[in-house]
Amino acid sequence: MNRRQWIGSAVAAGVLIAGAGAAYEFQPDSDRAILAAIGPVMLEGSLPPDAMQAFLDGFDIAVAGLTPSVQHDVEQLMTLLRLPPTRLLLAGVIKPWHLASRDEIAAFLTRWRYSGMATLRSAYDALHQLSCAAWYGNDRAWPQTGYPGPPKLR
Repeated sequence: MNRRQWIGSAVAAGVLIAGAGAAYEFQPDSDRAILAAIGPVMLEGSLPPDAMQAFLDGFDIAVAGLTPSVQHDVEQLMTLLRLPPTRLLLAGVIKPWHLASRDEIAAFLTRWRYSGMATLRSAYDALHQLSCAAWYGNDRAWPQTGYPGPPKLR
């Protein structure tokens, strides 16, 4: 079973477990709540509290730059994290994301990062790379890293 089949199976199982018979529908507000919880933990010490909107907008921009099939994979990942049964089974996070503690989120990210399952490691890598692109692609992050910005044409 490849990664895409596994994620698809997990999404289907989550929908059945949750009792939701409706077709998948992208819910950006709930996805933003997940990212608002995960982002500060993923970017520990780098993301200022007043930069959350810039981070969330950057995440949208990063995902928009992906191919349609990868965008679909990101949507499936967000669905897995959004649905309570799959959030609990796969991430080990009982509470809704906005109520989860920093320690619970850090433990979930660590489990996925070092998981024996390549799919969970890939999901962690996707969240990590998109989070880094979302913040470090923003010019507000550049002074913190010492990057002066791209050269200016005269």
